[in-house]
Amino acid sequence: MSDERKYQSGFGNEFSTEAIAGALPTYQNSPQKVSFGLYAEQISGTAFTAPRADNRRSWLYRIHPSVVHTPFSLINSAHLNTEIIITPNQLRWSPFSIPETPTDFIEGLMTIAVSGKVALQTGCSVYMYACNESMSKKFFYDADGELLIVPQLGKLRIRTELGALEIQPGEICVLPRGLKFTVDLIDTAARGYVCENHGASFRLP
Repeated sequence: MSDERKYQSGFGNEFSTEAIAGALPTYQNSPQKVSFGLYAEQISGTAFTAPRADNRRSWLYRIHPSVVHTPFSLINSAHLNTEIIITPNQLRWSPFSIPETPTDFIEGLMTIAVSGKVALQTGCSVYMYACNESMSKKFFYDADGELLIVPQLGKLRIRTELGALEIQPGEICVLPRGLKFTVDLIDTAARGYVCENHGASFRLP
């Protein structure tokens, strides 16, 4: 192995390096099959709401996925201190239960995470929905952002001003900002995810 050092210069440039020639994918980041049986992982990046020209990301191609590891353990050090200890181990929660009382799509929305500021039209919000009845004599529209609906359980019929859409697990639906819609259940219950995008192409001067 050579000890010669080679530097990549330029702040904000796109850089790439590989331990074995041909390991990096060509013209793409995450192909279905990576060379040498490697696993593609994005370890950092800007939010998907950032303009394309401002996107930054770091892709690695690993021998083993990073999730394949033994649990981490806390070390005791007299020189390191933090007020909040956050575990680096994998965490997950059980699926939200289907409501026992009559609950439609809007009533069954639960906020999971929020980033940015709605008033500045930046960032996004993430919700879960769990419902067991159709929206009756009720319509809804989102004045703050676009909605991405991802079913996890149960089929939905979404009636909009532009027509009706039916989606099921494995499919997605995007509703533009300000579009009135109502959600009917095709099955007896439904559960899934909603992402509200507050500003994919809006930038402050």
